Amino acid sequence: MADDGRKRTDGTGVVVATPESIARAARRLREGELVAFPTETVYGLGADATDEDAVAAVYAAKGRPASNPLIIHVADLDATRELAPFDERAEALATAFWPGPLTLILPRAARCAIAGRACAGRDTVAVRVPDNHVALALIRVAGRPVAGPSANLSGRPSPTTARHVYESLGDAVPTILDGGSCAVGIESTILDLTGDEPLLLRPGGASVEAVEELIGPVGRPQGAGEATPTSPGRAESHYAPNLPVRLGATHADPDEALLAFGPVVPGGAAKTLNLSTAGDVVEAAVNLFDMLLRLDTPEFRRIAVMPVPETGMGRAVNDRLRRAAAPRPASRLAAAPCR
Repeated sequence: MADDGRKRTDGTGVVVATPESIARAARRLREGELVAFPTETVYGLGADATDEDAVAAVYAAKGRPASNPLIIHVADLDATRELAPFDERAEALATAFWPGPLTLILPRAARCAIAGRACAGRDTVAVRVPDNHVALALIRVAGRPVAGPSANLSGRPSPTTARHVYESLGDAVPTILDGGSCAVGIESTILDLTGDEPLLLRPGGASVEAVEELIGPVGRPQGAGEATPTSPGRAESHYAPNLPVRLGATHADPDEALLAFGPVVPGGAAKTLNLSTAGDVVEAAVNLFDMLLRLDTPEFRRIAVMPVPETGMGRAVNDRLRRAAAPRPASRLAAAPCR
């Protein structure tokens, strides 16, 4: 059979990331197609960020609210300066953390080429430089900034493998570049620098302590979430499996799956996966979404989750778990498979 340029490794649209497949994917991005790609945080659903129609296709594929801006991925700091002005804080953070899991929300430059839809019609833009060789190669070969929200249905656990992408989005994504499992496993930290006080909108892969050591205290918005999200990861219910999630578990019922943490684990669960037997919050972040998805099966009534320390990367892990356990919108409940 002739290779049509999107040769599938397993019948799912997944292709191993090679220089040749990256070049084909970059061409398709320029032509307005969607391409899923790995980053160090989670897999992104990529589109040419300057193409209004391509960006609209991202929102449609994910079922994402149009009010929720997309993170724009660029290859280096110089490319970002074409999209937004940088003050001293932004320069210091970008120099220290990029490439890496930190997203900066900045004022849009007057001649910013990013599609208005990608910024949800706002006068700000969310940007970062990913620390993943496949992502960087794709952006450079495409020659465009790439809009890249997580490559999954909106509100679901984020994908950390190419297989997760296909299981969530199916054939809505013609090309899924397989670069292996994501090294960080949890989304980027989002910092809003558009006001006098920096605001932490989402804890993530970049340490808040390291950010504050560099630029001073960072504020936190009031409230844990937003009914109409104005930033990625701010929805009240997000990152949620189909099964209900019970936090703070010190025991497990026979019809529950248990997401454990640490060396001491209660018995009694129908199935147990441990985020980190060593009690390492960084390892827990890497395993979080994959294990949530593996436990999300109809044979269990719900997923019980043991406590995770609210320190370091544990802040980001707990942020995801609290949103996963939050009451589900009626639309999500109606769309969930019958259990």
